[in-house]
Amino acid sequence: MVVTAMPCPKSCHCSEKNGVVVQCVSRSLDQIPPDLPEDTVALLLSSNRISHIPNQAFKDLRRLKELDLSHNHIESIDAGAFLGVSEGLRSLDLSNNQLRSVPKEAFAKLSARIRLSNNPWHCECSLQEVLRELRLDPETVNEVSCHTSIQDEYAGRPIIQILDSGINFCNFHHKTTDVAMFVTMFCWFAMVIAYVIYYVRHNQEDARRHMEYLKSLPSSCQISKDFDTASTVL
Repeated sequence: MVVTAMPCPKSCHCSEKNGVVVQCVSRSLDQIPPDLPEDTVALLLSSNRISHIPNQAFKDLRRLKELDLSHNHIESIDAGAFLGVSEGLRSLDLSNNQLRSVPKEAFAKLSARIRLSNNPWHCECSLQEVLRELRLDPETVNEVSCHTSIQDEYAGRPIIQILDSGINFCNFHHKTTDVAMFVTMFCWFAMVIAYVIYYVRHNQEDARRHMEYLKSLPSSCQISKDFDTASTVL
């Protein structure tokens, strides 16, 4: 049943199915359509050119249960992107985008089943913490892989398999931080030692010059002899 008595975003198609289903598939959209019907239960935005999900992008859609954002160009998601729909949302598809990381706060209180497959994820501590809080879709969970990693050996491998094997990316983060701190402290220590060596050598050189200067001065005995000689002559 096509709905005609309600506003529908331009370039989208709205229909009724226990609420409003808004279909905006393959419409070359580069942002979330404004003025979406408040009784929308399904919002289908796949195969567009959306690159960013801003804060409160769906705040008025209290009845939203299905959100499909797959096959876009999404690179970033704001921390408050899903505020207002978190508790009621049942399905969220973010597969086949350009996501490398997401803020943990973006999925706070989200109980939806989520698809994150086929994104160029960078595997490190913050991503690990995000994934452990989510209900990942079991059918595509092994397609959520490390495109790059804090440890190169894990690139190309499914993230869940890596975590299930006992790998903890947060440990690598701490080790990297410890190494960086050690290197920094070593550099500072080396600079202090170099300064002390320079200072000592500089002072030694000054002392040597001072001693040579003192040696070049006529002694008191020599001055006395010269004085006596001068007196005799007179």
